[in-house]
Amino acid sequence: MSDNSPITKGQPATGEAALFGLCPRCGEKTLFAGVASFADKCSACGLDYSRFNVGDGPAAFLTLGIGGLVTALAIWLELSVGPPWWVHVVLWLPLTTIGVIAGLRVTKAWLLVTEYKRKAVEHRSEGGADK
Repeated sequence: MSDNSPITKGQPATGEAALFGLCPRCGEKTLFAGVASFADKCSACGLDYSRFNVGDGPAAFLTLGIGGLVTALAIWLELSVGPPWWVHVVLWLPLTTIGVIAGLRVTKAWLLVTEYKRKAVEHRSEGGADK
């Protein structure tokens, strides 16, 4: 093994880490402290999760994706069956809420793991064009 190759022994795959909330460095289930909030650091290996910035990307993608899917399904149901309005509320409100929360957890984890594996850092300008 050359000096330039990354050490990946014990590290989970990106999809596995995202689905199960695994630390991208050691593979322990320590990524989340709450339903969709990251822990400050990994209690097993000490990886500082606060240095990663996933931003609002996951929320924006989920809003568009799940919102579009639920809207299309609601229109289809209305045109094909014509149920009372409360059926739409009972169906789509919980489905949307569960889909967004579950999806947010997975997409946030996926972005954090991807940042870790690609060694992403925030770009800092040295001046010039900003002035």
